[in-house]
Amino acid sequence: MDWEVSVLLHCAAWSGLLESQVQVELSESFNRQTVSFLERHIGEVWTERMSKQPWLFNGCKFRLHSFCLAGPTSIPSSSLSPEHPRRTHSPRVGNPELTEDDEMEPLLTLRLGLTCYKDFLGTNWSSRASQLRQLGEAQFGDPLALLAQPLGVGAILCTADSQVVFIRRSQRVAEAGGLLDIPGGHPEPKAVCELLGRMVCEEQITVDMMQQRPVVSELFSSVCTEIKDEVNIPLSALRKPILMGVALNHTSAGRPSAEFYVSCSMTSDDVRRLYWKGGAEAQESTDIVFLSRREVLQLDVSSSLWSEMCPSAKGAVLLYQTVKPDEDEDSGRRHDNQLIVSEDGSK
Repeated sequence: MDWEVSVLLHCAAWSGLLESQVQVELSESFNRQTVSFLERHIGEVWTERMSKQPWLFNGCKFRLHSFCLAGPTSIPSSSLSPEHPRRTHSPRVGNPELTEDDEMEPLLTLRLGLTCYKDFLGTNWSSRASQLRQLGEAQFGDPLALLAQPLGVGAILCTADSQVVFIRRSQRVAEAGGLLDIPGGHPEPKAVCELLGRMVCEEQITVDMMQQRPVVSELFSSVCTEIKDEVNIPLSALRKPILMGVALNHTSAGRPSAEFYVSCSMTSDDVRRLYWKGGAEAQESTDIVFLSRREVLQLDVSSSLWSEMCPSAKGAVLLYQTVKPDEDEDSGRRHDNQLIVSEDGSK
């Protein structure tokens, strides 16, 4: 076992989920709880950080509160045992006996509020994170109640010649400098607002400005945007993301990240050439590394590469090994054989 990472939920019963099989519930009640001393602490942490890094930006993020997987009752994310996620006996997504309506039935509900980068630095990333968990449990019956818990995204990106893409993080980034990572980032509430025609600044965004389906769309499309920006692969070469589950990064108090499987129509040589040409976020990494699918399936804590991987990559690998979203490809079946979008962003 690796203390840095654990699996909160996985979708192995269906070999992963498509966008149409995921829904969200949005509410201000899913936001972080506030207490006066903590708000002062968050402000102090932010002021100190800004004095050292004045270029930092307090972006709005989605906060994962809890979820419901294939059942009518919500399961709080703080109480679910990673080893025993709730399942139904639903067939795999690729089952040819299912009708299209059956396959598209929502199987996972994510309960989301809003948070921000400033709150993350003052809670999950704070030296007081352990105390905040204890206080959350004591005052609200939830150890995560006072934590920002911003929901990230990441991708196990597989090329046409069955190579999985990793990138080595720059020493200049805030976290895990020099370690191997997967492409990833965060879905952006502001992008949802803009899609809905609401032009607002980050600090003014509220939950009631959101709509359920556009939020789900942003969750799935944001991981492809991160691949484009970090690896320089055009969106037209990516197939639709498959959600494998959610992993927790315990180096930042259990910060959650939705991990996807994304296949690419390009070979590893093609991807390598594009990477070295440089994408929009090329400065965040210094090298690209390819492992075969077999090598990734065999990775564990005893592997020499494991110690070179940051927690987000470890979580995605654990989910990939559990969910095996590309088994249908091996047998000649796919979740969805379409490319995700054209270069102008249309589906």
